[in-house]
Amino acid sequence: MVVGVPKEIKDKEFRVALTPVGARILCRAGQEVLVEAGAGLGSGFADDEYLAAGAHILPDATSIYGSAGMVLKVKEPLPQEYAILQEGSIIFTFLHLAADAELAHVLLKKNITAIASETVQLADGHLPILAPMSAIAGKISVQVGAHYLEKVNGGAGKLLGSVPGVRPAEVVVLGAGAVGSSAAAVALGMGAQVTLIDVNIEKLGVLTEVLRGNLVTLASNEPNIAEAVQRADLVIGAVLIPGARAPRLVTREMVAGMEKGSVVVDVSVDQGGCIETCHPTSHSDPVYYVDGVLHYCVTNMPAAVPQTSTPALVNGTLPYVQKIATHGLIGAVLEDHSLAHGLNTYRGHVVHPAVAQALALEYTPLEGLLERDLSAKIGP
Repeated sequence: MVVGVPKEIKDKEFRVALTPVGARILCRAGQEVLVEAGAGLGSGFADDEYLAAGAHILPDATSIYGSAGMVLKVKEPLPQEYAILQEGSIIFTFLHLAADAELAHVLLKKNITAIASETVQLADGHLPILAPMSAIAGKISVQVGAHYLEKVNGGAGKLLGSVPGVRPAEVVVLGAGAVGSSAAAVALGMGAQVTLIDVNIEKLGVLTEVLRGNLVTLASNEPNIAEAVQRADLVIGAVLIPGARAPRLVTREMVAGMEKGSVVVDVSVDQGGCIETCHPTSHSDPVYYVDGVLHYCVTNMPAAVPQTSTPALVNGTLPYVQKIATHGLIGAVLEDHSLAHGLNTYRGHVVHPAVAQALALEYTPLEGLLERDLSAKIGP
């Protein structure tokens, strides 16, 4: 199989979908790897390192998309890339289609098989590719929240951990998954008063035993959320339903009741956001105010630390890429059902139920389509 790696073009997206080590592993297994010139520079990888690994360097994204059977990316294709997406190809990347109907329709029209890194899911519910990116985003969310709480950066002028004799800042984390638990751990480590809210009481119980510091846990319901948000200095949105649009938990009225200069960081914004006043922002223009509350809603937060996030991402994706390259897509999906959860579109069909529901599109079970294509492949 020919595997292509274009350069990311999302604002300040410094990650790359394949490291030179990953390229070497694929090349040694007999795959052909094509990398766009300069694709790895943001993560500290020069073109010469990919060449030494056995990959070929192509001059532009058009060459990559036109030559590769499977394209590996970090973030979703942007409108300026739609025209060079190849009919019937495979693309493996973070997609977040529930919040991007336009991209979904492009993928369907071009019969592209789209594997969403964020919906690859093990039988126990673990998201092996998304989890490390979520943990990174959770840690960053507290760092940027603390930064913007400083008066010189537009916030109220509070230190998360404070000092003896002065109350620490109040941090409210919505969701106790990979993002939320990481955010809570960092905020507690900085000395903040942390309220962690989730629907899963058992998970909250486990985290209560694991985390140390000024931690309060609450069941997720509207009164608890409203009360916590009203007294919060920093609210972190960390809610995820794989493939689906994030539920709106914090209303405009709740935000209006916060102290002026408080900060909101919605990590779930790439899935539509769990805070009503949030909309996507970029690293170049990351913040805005609503009712005097500063909002940070960057959709690719881990891009800020590519030398950490790129290897972590490739650790998660490479085993699946190897299976697809070796056994073909159908063989890989039949061998590893977690990959089946990753498929969002397949040859003109929406095959992930949560994505179909979010976009009000027809859902087609993947199993029937694979059986049809497998029969056609081995039939007379």
